[in-house]
Amino acid sequence: MTGQVMFDGHVLTLLDAAVSLVNALTDGFRQGRPYTAPHGDQLPRAVHDALPLAADRPGVDPVHAAYLAHTAQQLKAVFVAVDHGHTGQAAELVNALLRTTGARPQLDRVDDEPWQVHFHGAEDTLAVGWSAGCATALALAIGSNLAGRLGVCTAPQCDRVYVDNSRNAARHFCSNACRSRVKAASFRARKNEQG
Repeated sequence: MTGQVMFDGHVLTLLDAAVSLVNALTDGFRQGRPYTAPHGDQLPRAVHDALPLAADRPGVDPVHAAYLAHTAQQLKAVFVAVDHGHTGQAAELVNALLRTTGARPQLDRVDDEPWQVHFHGAEDTLAVGWSAGCATALALAIGSNLAGRLGVCTAPQCDRVYVDNSRNAARHFCSNACRSRVKAASFRARKNEQG
């Protein structure tokens, strides 16, 4: 696929939230090092910081933080399935999340902005609302020709996820730090072969 990605602004916000939740709240590797997700007393703050517009939000209740940490595990499984070419499995995982959250489209208007489609859950709590929204955004990506834009970092010892918004769909890394690590390692390897 070439050309500019045309995710709706709200869907892009939800996809970015999904990436942020997965990358902040799941164990694994980050930029070449083991990563342990925050837990216990640290979890509510980590969720607060991972969600968009976090500065305007009051503290996150520990119950909602735990719910979103569980959602992050499920979201990561979706990214991994897509990355491995298992789109059917990713669709099943997203469908389960949509059912669990009771996601439903709804038109909302905030502060004189145009009407926007939001995807609330059956319970409009912070945790269920964000879980429903992230699941719906992933459903919209997987159900279109944009599923290939969901990825897992290809750098060694990194399993953080990303959404590729590049023009040419050529992104392979979760961050500039991972891209630089891989380029530096490749440069050193070539230099060792020559020298």
